[in-house]
Amino acid sequence: MNPAASPDSPEPDSGGAAPGSHALTAAEQAEYERLRRAARVRHRRLRRTGASLLLLLALLLAPLAVVASWLQETVTNTDRYVETVAPLASDPAVQNVVINRLTNRVMDNIDVKAVTNALSNSLKDAGAPPRVVAAADALSGPLHDTVKAAVDRVVTRVITSDTFKKVWVGANRRAQPAVVNVLTGEHKGVVQAQGNTIQLNVGQVVDKVKQRLVDEGFEKASAIPTPDRTITLFHTKELSKAQDAFRVLNVVGVWLPVVTVVLAGLAVWTAPGHRAMLVVTATGVAVMMVVLLVALAVARQFYLDSVPPSELPADAAATIYDTFVRFLRDTTRTLLVISVITALSAYMFGPGRAASAIRRTADRATTATGRALGRIGARTGPVGRWLGHHRKWTTGVVIAAGVLALLLWNEPTIGAVALVIGIVLAVLILLAILAAAALPSAPVPAAGLEGRSTA
Repeated sequence: MNPAASPDSPEPDSGGAAPGSHALTAAEQAEYERLRRAARVRHRRLRRTGASLLLLLALLLAPLAVVASWLQETVTNTDRYVETVAPLASDPAVQNVVINRLTNRVMDNIDVKAVTNALSNSLKDAGAPPRVVAAADALSGPLHDTVKAAVDRVVTRVITSDTFKKVWVGANRRAQPAVVNVLTGEHKGVVQAQGNTIQLNVGQVVDKVKQRLVDEGFEKASAIPTPDRTITLFHTKELSKAQDAFRVLNVVGVWLPVVTVVLAGLAVWTAPGHRAMLVVTATGVAVMMVVLLVALAVARQFYLDSVPPSELPADAAATIYDTFVRFLRDTTRTLLVISVITALSAYMFGPGRAASAIRRTADRATTATGRALGRIGARTGPVGRWLGHHRKWTTGVVIAAGVLALLLWNEPTIGAVALVIGIVLAVLILLAILAAAALPSAPVPAAGLEGRSTA
């Protein structure tokens, strides 16, 4: 028996549809399309919401990541710390503070009045006239000024010499663990937290000055007391909070920048429009870097207000702050420039009117240059044709190489960023010209035909 004729075999319907199938009516098809569009909209909304949350976390963590990286690289690294504070030894404002402080300490241990009293008593015992004895008593003021001037010259020679710079570098190299101790709450080292003050112990410098003064004949200089070998850097009532913040940042300092970059990358990848989200992410990072720069300016003013002028002049305090945070400020400015350039680059690859006009102008220029090279015989042949057919890939590779160079650059500056961007643009322009040089030259219309067409 023929199986096809078996009663158990399903028969096709009159419409010719497959067995068990159902032909959708127009209303059913419209409802299906509506549900599919609704599902697509919900999917896009979920992706947009997730990308927005990831971006928000990345932007909130960006300033903390920069500060944490700076702390990890500068404060806890001895070589980087010494490189940070070394310029202070050559700054006139800081040198004047040390000179004045040490000169005053020496003069406090030289009793000029006792010298003039001994001289007047000796003259009186020798039967000198009263006017001579009175004149000897009046010598205390001029003698004090003369001795102070002599001490100041000796101290100035020491502080402005290369010896002080070497001592300063050596002292700070030993002081770096002490700075970490202050921020972690341990009270030891040449930088110490005493109550609400941060003090720098300059005992090693004092010893050098004392020895130089003794060599110059000021034997009393050896009596400079040990407790007066400190300089108060600043007062703060928030030291405990700063120590708590440092402990947290020191723990997450290694991973926080990585987490921030990953969150930003996931935000761009999750968003329905990758290019638009890249523009938003780069712009947001640029805004957060501006916020960080403003915060550093506010912190600078807070620091200057916390230092009594009697303990540290305003110019010296400003120099200390600016020198200590200069690498953090430079890094923030560099990231600001990179973010702005990234946002502009992502916009340039978009459908915007200005971006399209710039791309058309660049294409015309490179094409004209390449064809001009071809007309003089400098054709690029298969290489140029390959570059023309794979222009998107070559452009992506060149841009990725520039990004990789910036990532591998140790502490890139704004100048380094400008250099890398210039090289990337130059390579892209060169590749576009080489690709255009492989194209056949545009035919030049004959003079007669041109005249006839315009007639």
